[in-house]
Amino acid sequence: MNNYKTDYLLGLADNALILAQRNSEWCGHGPVLEQDIAITNISLDLIGQARNFYQYAAETINASSGQIATEDTLAYLRDVTEFRNSLLVEMPKGDWAVTVLRQFLFSNFQTMLLQQLQKSNDAQIAAIAAKSLKEATYHLRWSSEWVIRLGDGTEESHIRMNAAIEDLWPYTGELFLMGSYETAAVEAGVGVDVSKLQNEWLDKTTSVLAEATLKIPEKVFMQSGGKTGRHTEHLGYILAELQFMQRAYPNSEW
Repeated sequence: MNNYKTDYLLGLADNALILAQRNSEWCGHGPVLEQDIAITNISLDLIGQARNFYQYAAETINASSGQIATEDTLAYLRDVTEFRNSLLVEMPKGDWAVTVLRQFLFSNFQTMLLQQLQKSNDAQIAAIAAKSLKEATYHLRWSSEWVIRLGDGTEESHIRMNAAIEDLWPYTGELFLMGSYETAAVEAGVGVDVSKLQNEWLDKTTSVLAEATLKIPEKVFMQSGGKTGRHTEHLGYILAELQFMQRAYPNSEW
């Protein structure tokens, strides 16, 4: 599983899966029924994206190493250090302000990434990106509207949004750090140089936050490590729940 394409695909899949798992914690607990359904549907979209990338990653593993991998083994049987998701998506769900802000920050990044991935010289990655982009565009619109609504809402909602920014902003820098497998993917024409997306992402983020009467924190130390398998304790708890059935009852199928 050291093939750069495999790691690249796993990084894309892991981000989607872990964020989906986090968002799914709101199922049945949303602030209103309509938004409960909305955040659950976003989770389902992300799981669908993760499945597509895991399936392709499994194909590359099986073809290059002779191992038997499936989307299920990649999601349920890898340990914490084997996951390549960014730290941002594994942070606790927090309140509604944290959830919608995290979704906005990630969807803003993911939309730009998928737009560029459509140009990949790997036809299957380009196809998955094109399909996923339609969903990510909706996620971005939905989350940005909520950020504006809460930021420029009541005194309480404004305070909570400010707290959410303080909590999440230190994890945004990692999105634009290039892992070794990402560099290799770019050199092969397969992947995207995410470092080149940062300025556009920051402009869009600043614009939405300004409309929400919110400010970006200054002089923040950026956390990193997720892309190389160095995660927070939170991912371990996520995987303990996510992987329990498969590990307790090996080879289970649904």
